[in-house]
Amino acid sequence: AHLSDLHGKEFGSGNSLLLQVVENAQPDLIVITGDLIDQESQYDALPALMDRLTAIAPTYYVTGNHEWWSGEAERICRDIEALGIHVLRGDSVDIFVKDQTLTVYGIDDPDGGEDQLPALSPTAGDGYAILLAHRPERIDEYRQYPFDLVVSGHAHGGQWRIPGILNGLYAPNQGFFPAYAGGCYDVDGLAFVVSRGLSRESTRIPRLFNPPELVVLDLVPEGT
Repeated sequence: AHLSDLHGKEFGSGNSLLLQVVENAQPDLIVITGDLIDQESQYDALPALMDRLTAIAPTYYVTGNHEWWSGEAERICRDIEALGIHVLRGDSVDIFVKDQTLTVYGIDDPDGGEDQLPALSPTAGDGYAILLAHRPERIDEYRQYPFDLVVSGHAHGGQWRIPGILNGLYAPNQGFFPAYAGGCYDVDGLAFVVSRGLSRESTRIPRLFNPPELVVLDLVPEGT
């Protein structure tokens, strides 16, 4: 299950509706690709949400730009890690799911002041490699490394969508008619998934035909 760009929004009291949807998906792992809050005042709801997510499945997190803009990034990383969240900041963790080895890599948003991507060292053919990275516009950099799957957010679905005609009007750092507004992409054999995000009110441009989404991915071993 992939959550991104919550921006402080709550779905039901204590995010009960969001948590129910995640639980119903019965995920083997949960990944969060940043922008949990916009401002310090939204922090108080986070610990309870993170604590309940870890009760559903092992949870992995990377920062987005808004954590850094809020001034709460270090606090969030420290506090949710204490709750059992795996906070990835230029490092990786090996996990085992249904007799399969996955390596999950993660990097901070570059607004944290450090580009951690070059320090990662995935090895081609050494197990299924997943990169969690907030910003989709950096895909040309990600694809220089032997990742099998990259998971991102940030683009908010391009704000305005017309299914089958327009997959996004405008996205941060991509501008008008973004190439990676939201969805599943094949970038020269690299699987690339961009969440349209969970928040509705965090930008000046309202969302049109673009409801918040929780992404659920099925990874299927070759030959099955």
